[in-house]
Amino acid sequence: MNHQTHYDTVSEAIESLHKQGYTIDFNIEDDQLVCSKAKYSASNFEVMDVYRYEGNSDPADEAAVYAIQSSDGTKGILVTGYGASENISDDMLKKLNSANRS
Repeated sequence: MNHQTHYDTVSEAIESLHKQGYTIDFNIEDDQLVCSKAKYSASNFEVMDVYRYEGNSDPADEAAVYAIQSSDGTKGILVTGYGASENISDDMLKKLNSANRS
């Protein structure tokens, strides 16, 4: 992961990532990353970059924006509440947490 840019807002990060070809919206369903065309296990995608945002006073405002590329070349974005682990498998949580430390 080669994190060279910081964006002031989540929407700025998403807009810039769209311009870089990250156009698919990903969601997490238990042990898979899903989009409209496929599902990917933790071993079938890489986190290319991650941007973290903290709320000024409300922890609910914390978020992470992940730039994801799957093994088949699909590029997209995953936005989560920072530190959110509800309904996420251990494998998926490890994959996302390892990206947060890079």
